[in-house]
Amino acid sequence: MRDKVVVVTGPGRVELVEQDAAPLRPGTFRVETLYSGVSAGTELSFVKGTNPYLNVTWNADLGLFQPGEASTPYPVNRLGYMQVGRVVESDTPAVAVGTVGAMTYGHRTGWLADPVAERFVPLPDDLDPLLGVYVAHMGPICANGLLHAAADLHGTDVRSLGDGVRGRRVAVVGAGVVALLTALVARRIGAAAGEGLDPTPPRRQVAEALGLDTLAPDAADPAVVLTTRWAHTAGDRGADVVFQCRGQAWALQLALRLLRPQGTVIDLAFYQEGADAVRLGEEFHHNGLSLRCAQIGRVPRGLTPTWDRERLSAETIDLLRTYGDVIRKHLVSAVVPFDEAPTLLTDLADRRRQELQVVLST
Repeated sequence: MRDKVVVVTGPGRVELVEQDAAPLRPGTFRVETLYSGVSAGTELSFVKGTNPYLNVTWNADLGLFQPGEASTPYPVNRLGYMQVGRVVESDTPAVAVGTVGAMTYGHRTGWLADPVAERFVPLPDDLDPLLGVYVAHMGPICANGLLHAAADLHGTDVRSLGDGVRGRRVAVVGAGVVALLTALVARRIGAAAGEGLDPTPPRRQVAEALGLDTLAPDAADPAVVLTTRWAHTAGDRGADVVFQCRGQAWALQLALRLLRPQGTVIDLAFYQEGADAVRLGEEFHHNGLSLRCAQIGRVPRGLTPTWDRERLSAETIDLLRTYGDVIRKHLVSAVVPFDEAPTLLTDLADRRRQELQVVLST
């Protein structure tokens, strides 16, 4: 038995490699991939050669990037974190043959898994398995953003994912997958008002098809529009919280300008080229703003015992049950045969092809 694996051998070079499948061992189970979602941010940074792990050493003990050998050198053999597979063999009572679940093992047609070392999230029968690509990792990324907003208000006393947005005015910068899912979660759990901002008309059209309100950042100054519209008290106008989901400096600068005094930006973006154009001497300083990174590697300090990855996946399943039909119709822009992955990834990296969410199908 052989598996096909997507491998990035160098900048702009993606190959499909066949490997012998690992034999079933006691306590393990094997899945065959049904769907594998493409993350246009993290994955393409390896194809483009812009990911910092390719060029320097990540010192996990110090939490610092340092000069030295690349922590993840080419070839990159494990690309992607949005997989759905069906269990075809099992030597563990923990996972039954025939179960369909979400995992994070990269773009490959099969995987031998250890249920003690790896997450396997069984999908409910009433959920379209294609939407399961969001359950293990991408959905929790977005839910973790909402969790950071809740912790910003309540510290460790967060009872509900809606504690940071319920009844509040919320803006989302960007209209990619992370931004749109985050906006849908905020709406589902009770944001009083919401606005999405992205300069790309097709993406704003998708947001509107999902039922979200939008503004074009390159039209009238959106900071003036929202601070005029969203009044609290005299001299206190703007968004209570902004979710920044686009990894470009202008987006973070805009997010800061949208906030009311002492408001908070929850940043979910990956700035591959840094953010040199962000001006911290203006609104950030004079309005006493806060900036919190909601990177998926950790939940807010003190919440790990009650808000683990499993709970964030459960919140994702609830979201997909509510909005699954429109997400499948409007957010998933293409389903591509697995064998076309190398061409797809290089076309996306070189901007020869524009997609919102591509899913590889085996």
